[in-house]
Parts: sequence; structure tokens; C-alpha cells
Amino acid sequence: MSRLSTISYSPSVASPAAQVRAESGPERGSGPDEMTISQMARLHGVSLRTLRFYEDRGLIKPRREGNMRFYRESDRIRMGMILRGKKLGFTLSEISDLIGRKGGNETLDLEQRLQPQQIANQLGHLERQRQEIDEAIARLRATQIRTSSDAA
Repeated sequence: MSRLSTISYSPSVASPAAQVRAESGPERGSGPDEMTISQMARLHGVSLRTLRFYEDRGLIKPRREGNMRFYRESDRIRMGMILRGKKLGFTLSEISDLIGRKGGNETLDLEQRLQPQQIANQLGHLERQRQEIDEAIARLRATQIRTSSDAA
């Protein structure tokens, strides 16, 4: 028996979206590449309320069937971009402008859509926030030391 015949075949790992759909089971009315709101929330680690809020803001546009929402691949991509933008500290309005942009340079990477001035502005904003946080931490540490020495 050849060495190759003893190696077991392992199919490629399914995408996270396919894993969530498989774990949840099929949903009534959903297409093969669609997810329910529960599946979408689980995939992205957000609440149902968050998904509804983003839909109300026009950031994602699930297919509606009565009260049911069905999220397509394009919604999952946009949701990833929204979450990436939030991690970078952008507001939902700024994220909407970034992901809503059409043009020849269609990219799925939010960071590649940023203009040099947007990057500079955001860096300045985040650095100011960091300075304010560092100052707040220093004040609280001084207060903690003062109150613990007063108690002793």
C-alpha cells in the first residue's frame, strides 16, 4: 500500500459564513448564499439591534420577506467594512461615505479607499483622544494614590 493512500482526504475549511449557516441549519425562505439576521449577528459578533440600526442608516440593505431579513454576500462584505471603519475610529457617516463611494477603484478593503487627507485627519483625531485618555488616567491614578494614603 502506498504512503499516499493512507493519508485521509480533508475537504477545505468552509468560510465563516458557511460555518454559521451550517451550525444554524436552513432557514425558511433564505437562498443558498443568504443568512438570517441571527446568523449575520453571530458571524460578525454584533447584536440584532446593531444590524437593524445599520439597516435604518442605509449602510446594509438585506432582502426583506415580510418581517424576515436575508443578508447576501454583499451585505456581509459591507458589514465587515463597517466594523473595520468603527475600529479605525470613523463615524458611521464617514463610513457610509467611504463604502458608498463608486468609481473605477472598487476595492473591498476600506483602508485602501481612504484618501491621504482622511488618514491624516483621523490620525490627528485619534492622537488627541489618546492624549485626553492618558491625562484622565494620570488624574485618576493621582486621586487613587491620594485617597488610599488618606485612608491609611
